[in-house]
Amino acid sequence: MSDLKLQHLEKIYDNKVQAVYDFDLDVKHGELIVLVGPSGCGKSTTLRMVAGLEDISRGKLLIDGRDVTRMPPKDRDIAMVFQNYALYGHMTVYENMAFSLMLRKENKNEIHQKVLAAAEILDLTSQLNKKPGQLSGGQRQRVAMGRAIVRKPKVFLFDEPLSNLDAKLRSATRREILLLHKRLDATMLYVTHDQTEALTLADRIVCMSMGHVQQIGTPLELYDDPANIFVATFIGLPPMNLFEVRVENGKAYNNEICVDLTAEEKEKLAGYEGRDVIMGVRPEDIAEGGKIMVDVISNENLGQNTLVNGSAGGHKITCKFRRWCSYKTGDSVNVTFRKKHFFDKDTTAAIKG
Repeated sequence: MSDLKLQHLEKIYDNKVQAVYDFDLDVKHGELIVLVGPSGCGKSTTLRMVAGLEDISRGKLLIDGRDVTRMPPKDRDIAMVFQNYALYGHMTVYENMAFSLMLRKENKNEIHQKVLAAAEILDLTSQLNKKPGQLSGGQRQRVAMGRAIVRKPKVFLFDEPLSNLDAKLRSATRREILLLHKRLDATMLYVTHDQTEALTLADRIVCMSMGHVQQIGTPLELYDDPANIFVATFIGLPPMNLFEVRVENGKAYNNEICVDLTAEEKEKLAGYEGRDVIMGVRPEDIAEGGKIMVDVISNENLGQNTLVNGSAGGHKITCKFRRWCSYKTGDSVNVTFRKKHFFDKDTTAAIKG
């Protein structure tokens, strides 16, 4: 049975502005689903509908087979972790983690055991008598997660929980969330605008834009087989390079670029002979050596990799080479495209063949 079913959820505000359109998703027990997309795409609104903090305009929400569409938040058996921690500053870490259980009037001994168990999981045992103001941002976020853990909810909801942390802490806390997910075998719905979080955390990703679901799949599926140009350019860093090309006689070309199509690509593009399409190439799928000349604009060394930004004819292009390079502005480098993606120019959908 799915722990969580979002059946054609929609959110329409009183001013007739629609924030979410036909959101449909089945979340299996123990899955970590990440909703990702730019600001204003509807991902947080969707999470808040699941939490009961926003009314559902249309559709149905089921948790563990129970229809909770019109239920208040307290009856949904969910726990939410916010980006601003939402801790009580006058309470100790112990009291913050125990607070929801105390409201339920649970047995004091059981509360104590649950708090100690959660503190051990999150390495907070030595911090239990401190106030939130005495903790680092990463520790405060762990307290917020601990407060959710002690409740043992059916579903955990995370609303951009790492956005207030610096880069080093974000990386460390991502690892903690992954370990926590595996240890608890918990069902989690996680919202972020950071595609790195999505790719590293998710069992499946839901990529959204302007209130619409663009694609649902594993991180590799969205990276390797994007459904459209939006997903192709949003997932992956640096973004995919795009070129408008004509398909003709086994080649894809424009005034500055010409590439030979593989047998598989010819078959896929058979219906586009003599037509213009959009060709996409990820920076990491560009290799040195080949017939395409890139005029170097900048050279960014990243240790084992180098980002080379330049132009191929009149087209901007970013290459990610798997070595330390020392190209200078004005240099030229010949490259080849190891893997290419093709999209319909009008619909922007991926051409599947």
